[in-house]
Amino acid sequence: MAIRILLADDQALLRATFRILIDSSDDMEVVAEATDGSEAVDLTRVHRPDVVLMDIRMPGTDGLAATATLCADPDLSATRVLILTTFETDKYVAQALRAGASGFLGKDVTADALLDGIRTVAAGESLLSPVATRTLISRFLATPEAGNHLAPPERLAALTAREREVMALAAEGKSNSEIADVLVLSPLTVRTHVQRAMTKLDVRDRAQLVVIAYQSGLVRPAPLPPQ
Repeated sequence: MAIRILLADDQALLRATFRILIDSSDDMEVVAEATDGSEAVDLTRVHRPDVVLMDIRMPGTDGLAATATLCADPDLSATRVLILTTFETDKYVAQALRAGASGFLGKDVTADALLDGIRTVAAGESLLSPVATRTLISRFLATPEAGNHLAPPERLAALTAREREVMALAAEGKSNSEIADVLVLSPLTVRTHVQRAMTKLDVRDRAQLVVIAYQSGLVRPAPLPPQ
C-alpha cells in the first residue's frame, strides 16, 4: 500500500515540486495540499494521511501550532508529522519535536533524502541522526522550558537498565544497527527495547524518547563549539 502524504506549505512552487517528486515514486502519493496550519489540520482529519510534510513558517496558523494540534488528537495517532525547515536557524523545531513531530528535514534536502525521510517516518522511526539534528537537539532541547518537564527522573524508574541504555544511545543519534554494535545485541533486540521504552513512557515515537532523554537528564549534550 502506498504511503499517503499531505503537503503543508504556503509556497505553491515548493508544493508543486514536492508533489511531482513524491508522485513519481511507486510507493507513495500526495493526497492533499494545505497552504497554512489550519487547513493542514482540517485536511488531515479528512484524508488521514500517513505523513504530513509540514512547513513551520506559514501565515495564519503556523506549522508549530498545527503540529501540536495533530499530535494531541488521539484519532490521528497513526499520522506522523515530518517538519520542513532550515535547521540552523529555526529554533521552533525543538518545540515541534516536543509537540510530537517525528523529525525534520531541510528545505534544501536532496530528492533521495526526502523520499527516504518520508519512508523512515511512515515506518514509525524518526529522523534524529544527521549531525545538524544532533546540534539542534543539543542547543534547544537540552534545557527544558520552565514548568514543562516531560519526564521527571522518577518516571524513568519504570525502565530497565538496558532500556535506559538503549534510550540514551538513541538520544545520541544512533540508529538501531549502531546501538546493536555498541551493545553487542541484534538490531531486533534493540528495536524491542525501544518499543518497550516507548510503551512504558507512553510516547508516540522514537523522537519523543529523545526529547525525554534530554529533558530528564538521562543524556546531557556536549558543549557546542565556539561560533
